[in-house]
Amino acid sequence: MTPAQNWNSDLGKIIRLKEDGAIPKDNPFQDNGNRAKSFWTMGHRNALGLAFDSNDQLWSTEMGPKNGDELNLIQKGKNYGWPIVSEGSHYSGIPIPPHETRPEFQAPMVFWNPTIAPSGLDFYEGDEFPSWQGNALIGGLRSRALIRVTFDENGPKEKERFHWSKRVRDVEVCQKGFIWVIEDGNDAKLIKFTNSSKTNRFFFNN
Repeated sequence: MTPAQNWNSDLGKIIRLKEDGAIPKDNPFQDNGNRAKSFWTMGHRNALGLAFDSNDQLWSTEMGPKNGDELNLIQKGKNYGWPIVSEGSHYSGIPIPPHETRPEFQAPMVFWNPTIAPSGLDFYEGDEFPSWQGNALIGGLRSRALIRVTFDENGPKEKERFHWSKRVRDVEVCQKGFIWVIEDGNDAKLIKFTNSSKTNRFFFNN
């Protein structure tokens, strides 16, 4: 059994703990062994971004195998299916059944083919970009972009991409509404985005 579906492995799980490290009694997998008591969800491949929206709903960005990257709404006790289902395929080219073939697994709210290689995730709340309230901002590694996702009655969808020359490792919205992006790799920059013609760029060196 692969780790994401194994009750005795933390891999491929989102874990929920109290601030003191104790396991909440209302976690969903209380009857699947001691290790599983800390699990909130399972069946993930490579969840790099994790953030709450303004309604306290938890979301994750998840790298697929070859294509099939995901934006997931994280719900208590759900199994997201990896490696049994995916919207991508194995790197060898062998296909993986999509989520629609196994409705017992939670399908992504958005998936990407071709890949974006999602990294960090945050939700916009602030006054600097007022029309972006509640939008998701996703860093893209292979896509080398900051990706904006909007939400309406039909669910989330990608709205636009902001491209540049380096991979985007993480994104965060500060209390003043500015957007901070950290690039990936040597000579990466920490970039502050404001709603003006001027972008503040700071070199970030190891």
